[in-house]
Amino acid sequence: MAEQKSRPPQDRPWESDWAPDTTRAPGTRRLWLAGALALATVTACATAITVMNRESGEPERRAAAEPSTLSSSAPGGLISFATPSAAAAGKPGAGRAHPSPIPTTSAPSASASPQPATKAPKPPKASPEPSKPPKAPASHGISIRSVNYPDRYWRVRDGSVRLDQIGSGSEQREDATFRRVAGLADSSCYSFATADGRYLRHRSFVLVADAHDGSSLFGKDATFCPHVWSASGTITLESANYPGRFLRHRNFQLRLDPYENSHLFHSDSAFQLVDGLG
Repeated sequence: MAEQKSRPPQDRPWESDWAPDTTRAPGTRRLWLAGALALATVTACATAITVMNRESGEPERRAAAEPSTLSSSAPGGLISFATPSAAAAGKPGAGRAHPSPIPTTSAPSASASPQPATKAPKPPKASPEPSKPPKAPASHGISIRSVNYPDRYWRVRDGSVRLDQIGSGSEQREDATFRRVAGLADSSCYSFATADGRYLRHRSFVLVADAHDGSSLFGKDATFCPHVWSASGTITLESANYPGRFLRHRNFQLRLDPYENSHLFHSDSAFQLVDGLG
């Protein structure tokens, strides 16, 4: 009988002339398991990539297959395709609802409430608004009295017109009496004639009495357009050929000055037509 040797401990395999079996490679089972696991992992990754690529292209194909309109009456959210009419079959997009036209300013919609026709307010003018001229006093002549100096009247003295206090003398009273006529350049305005046939006109913007020379310039210089300020007959007189300039007294001299929005100017340019003193 062959002699049996005891197996040495595993941690000392070569002691006592014993060697391990080398006919089978160590760890072969674990290598096969690792390879199978790696192959399964690669297969799973490839499958996942393929599925993701399909899903990314699915919305585009789904959107192309969906109709442009949905029927609200289709149950369960199902898609309902409207049957095109025969008239709209030949026109692409004929069955599609068109938006209502946008209203323009030239053709307002009928449903809009009508707006009242109101005029835009006019900007304020430098000169007072014209009004209906007051009637001349019922006498053979008129006199023109200052509003802020009610004891002074227009009077022709030394060829010019001044604002004077009138005494009881007939000559003074005659020099302060005028005949109001239709404007020489504008019949809706005034011209003032003296007792000896001269007319009041502005020359170098100073009011003077001058004989009519028949010229167009004289007619314009002698025409003044009234603007009524109150029911009492207070007026201002604007030049016909220099709009914006009004007759006023300065140092009791009558002259043509540009309009000023001041209390002094309004007072100096305000006059009343009264019965003639002469």
